[in-house]
Amino acid sequence: RWKAPITMTISNPILDTRIRTMLADAYVSQQVLPQCSEIKLWLVEPETMRRPFSQDEIRNIQEYPAYWAFCWASGQVLAREILANPSWVKGKKVMDFGAGSGVVAVAAVMAGAAEVIACDIDPDALLSCQHNAELNGTQFRLHHDLFEFDEPLDLLIAADVLYDRANLPLLEIFRQKAQEVLVADSRVKDFDFPPYQAIGRHESFTVPDLDELDEFRWVNLYHCK
Repeated sequence: RWKAPITMTISNPILDTRIRTMLADAYVSQQVLPQCSEIKLWLVEPETMRRPFSQDEIRNIQEYPAYWAFCWASGQVLAREILANPSWVKGKKVMDFGAGSGVVAVAAVMAGAAEVIACDIDPDALLSCQHNAELNGTQFRLHHDLFEFDEPLDLLIAADVLYDRANLPLLEIFRQKAQEVLVADSRVKDFDFPPYQAIGRHESFTVPDLDELDEFRWVNLYHCK
């Protein structure tokens, strides 16, 4: 069993309001990532998710799952690998697509990227990115729509955005938007999309840990240039 994140009971009323759209008694807390201790994030407090939910609560969680309030396995791995391999981003203009909590954008800034843009269609995710940037003493731009973004990019990074096979066409869009693409994914089992090449495989988990199936704890990294 992986060790639990270190939780610091400091409140964030703005994100607390947003997380309660998912679950009425939920709140966020500062949590240090177990596999990437350089980064801390505002994430849903684990204790609020460890009780039986009513049918109405389950329905509400399904309608608004608040992806931004979790650090998914692929995001934790990609953030850690970027910090371990800063040459991937150093001096580059980087977009973190489907940014969620902003964990990968934070890592890219820490690793020396020249400019970082966190892109997510969910306004609450962008709000989370803003607060997590401040929490880590970093700064990056926010953008709401990849298809409206028309600036050149050196590198586009995407973690855990292929959870639905309907999203696979994004792989080609990424190539059109950036000179280089780095993808982290734990869902696609038959990944065969040349010229993307596998460059690594790492075991990880979601923070807070959702006790997902073991198959989703293995994150694959793919690179395209």
